[in-house]
Amino acid sequence: MTKIAYLCHALKRKTVQNKFSYLLLICLLTLVGCKSQYMVKGSSSVDELEGQILTLKVYADGELRSIDSTRVVHGRFSFGGSMDSTMLANVFLGDLSVMPLVLEDGEVDLHIGETQQTATGTPLNDTLSGFIQRKTQLDARMAELPHLQLQMIMDGNDDDEIMYELGKQSQELAAENDQLITRFIRANYNNVLGPGVFMILTSNLPYPILTPQIEEILTHATPYFLGHPYVKQYIEKAKENQNKEKY
Repeated sequence: MTKIAYLCHALKRKTVQNKFSYLLLICLLTLVGCKSQYMVKGSSSVDELEGQILTLKVYADGELRSIDSTRVVHGRFSFGGSMDSTMLANVFLGDLSVMPLVLEDGEVDLHIGETQQTATGTPLNDTLSGFIQRKTQLDARMAELPHLQLQMIMDGNDDDEIMYELGKQSQELAAENDQLITRFIRANYNNVLGPGVFMILTSNLPYPILTPQIEEILTHATPYFLGHPYVKQYIEKAKENQNKEKY
């Protein structure tokens, strides 16, 4: 007979007070060591990944830390383990970041393709995947501008007209991209996606600085977002740099 079964049997013979004590004990026995579980089932259609080792990393104590690794075999791989809370992670191939995903309760379906990477199957991953898809579409439109320039040249358009039109489209796409990121972070202030995408956004800057976009993001930010270790540290460093520039 297991410990839990034995305790349940004993409860039938005890007083009301003892029943409460045993129920409390059962709850403690059930909770001890029972962390949330994550499971990631992955597939790859990239031939170069066959036999390669993928590493799962999370941001902790100011740095990226490896928490799991797996080898791609016949286009399949998986990650799995326990966690104390929901976390944003990144899949790495060596030092190269392949894609982000959320470690949360449930099974995540991850696919790495030549032109697209997706992580779906759980609420936050579905949300993140939708955002990445919209961001990828904007990036693709931006990448098409040089082709448009070449086409306009071949069509005999004036150089000033070409520069004006391309400059206009470039500014519009950049503004649309900034608003997409800003709205997404604001909509996810109170979960790991907000701080996570903020981390990705600021990683492209040469050093911590309060740009107009970042200041807009921080407007109305919640305590959860502002209290995130990375966000808190970034704001402190950015303000320090801002004060140095005044003198």
